[in-house]
Amino acid sequence: MNDFRTSKLNIAIIAPPWFPVPPPGYGGIELVVSILAEGLHRRGHDVTLFASGDSVTETRLVSVFEKAPYKLIKENVYLENIHSLAAYEMAREFDIIHDHDGTGSRLLGALVSRLFSIPVLATMHGPANKPSLDYYTSVSDDLHYIAISDAQRSDYAGLDFLATIPNAIKLDDYDFSPTSDDYLLFVGRMNEEKGAHIAASVAKKLGRRLIMIGKSSEEHEKIYFEEKVRPFLGGNIEYLGEVEHTAKVELYRRAECVLFPIQWPEPFGLVMIESMACGTPVIAIRNGSVPEVIQDGKTGFIVEDEDGMVDAVAHIGEIDRLACRQLVEREYTEKTFVERHERAYEKALAHSRKTTPPRISAPQKQLEV
Repeated sequence: MNDFRTSKLNIAIIAPPWFPVPPPGYGGIELVVSILAEGLHRRGHDVTLFASGDSVTETRLVSVFEKAPYKLIKENVYLENIHSLAAYEMAREFDIIHDHDGTGSRLLGALVSRLFSIPVLATMHGPANKPSLDYYTSVSDDLHYIAISDAQRSDYAGLDFLATIPNAIKLDDYDFSPTSDDYLLFVGRMNEEKGAHIAASVAKKLGRRLIMIGKSSEEHEKIYFEEKVRPFLGGNIEYLGEVEHTAKVELYRRAECVLFPIQWPEPFGLVMIESMACGTPVIAIRNGSVPEVIQDGKTGFIVEDEDGMVDAVAHIGEIDRLACRQLVEREYTEKTFVERHERAYEKALAHSRKTTPPRISAPQKQLEV
């Protein structure tokens, strides 16, 4: 991809409030928001990041909550709206507002866009269902939507997307290993959708060592873990919980392969590109964005079910670990990610209405939760 340069912009990026940016552990959205904000900043744009006060950034940080209110996540829409309102109250300061927050925030963005003719981009991080499709369609005239995969985009049939921009990683944070040790790896939250129990079952059938890492802190995750995963533990199968980044990368690097038995149409699985960046191929069940990310037979295997995973493990030695790394270098780096967003911003600006609305006031204080 040729280097792309755009004019200097004043950009607001709204992260979800629940976890710091970047996240210390779990938090895929917060991770890609951090990559985007820092990347835009380094390319000369003026970036204001709306995130919790314990976030770490080189950009200007505006926060409503002094610390990320992850323990109150079930109160969702109320706290999200308070958080997002801080950004939209400052709307007239920006050329572009890029919203990564939740459902309620979309309505605020649509109103600001309609009243003040400021382009508001909304990245979709979740899958479609009938209520969400109806809602997003109702405000689509005032928002520029960005999808994170073609699979997600197709689920939102009828919604007009400005661009499809897959997620990315900071490649320098993932060291490549041309060789591996003799274990399988699962990375993901402990819930039915991520399929940790399937990975454990595959390892048990094969008599292979499996290391599992991932979050299990919410009540539904704890119940799932106790009922579906714990019975497999012992012997060759172990669960380490959440681990910090350096330890996670080392586990990726030394794994023979990563099992990705996804059970829902996940719009984009960061685990896949994190693994391949380290040279580790992925065996994944065909769902969501999997066929877009994995090159079947080249950087891993795409299978239909648990039995397919069992069979594919026997062939994982056929995969060239360097090819895995090279795919990520081509498609999922910070530079490519930022340039794709710059193109989207320029496109949105070209479509924007030319009006000069009055300035509105900025928020004055933080809230403690």
